Amino acid sequence: MAKYRRGRINDAVAKELAVCLRELRDPRLIDNFVSITRAEVAADLKVARVYFSALGNPKEAKAALEAAQGKLRHHLAVTLNLRLTPELLFTADGSIEHGAHIARLLSEIHEADARLAQENAKEKEDAQHD
Repeated sequence: MAKYRRGRINDAVAKELAVCLRELRDPRLIDNFVSITRAEVAADLKVARVYFSALGNPKEAKAALEAAQGKLRHHLAVTLNLRLTPELLFTADGSIEHGAHIARLLSEIHEADARLAQENAKEKEDAQHD
């Protein structure tokens, strides 16, 4: 199977799972603000690794997704025209938290640079007055 086809299948699986996820009424999913970040379908279409993010408890969210796997697979079977409907393996995606951590670090560096620039400007001003 060509890589571009598998990429399209990955995108379609992630999109359709995200649509189906909104229809599920499991409080473990709603309370943890679960969203599908991406999917990677194996070349033989038998297994799909689904990455999700959860703002609450990722373990609880994973348990809820695994409990809803039958409904999610059925939705994929109905909406996607694939020879096989892949088994879904759920993995917590830490990239959002990692990105937030990097943004926080960059913000701290920016604030420290601004403080240092203010201190340098004040020292120059004081030196000119002496």
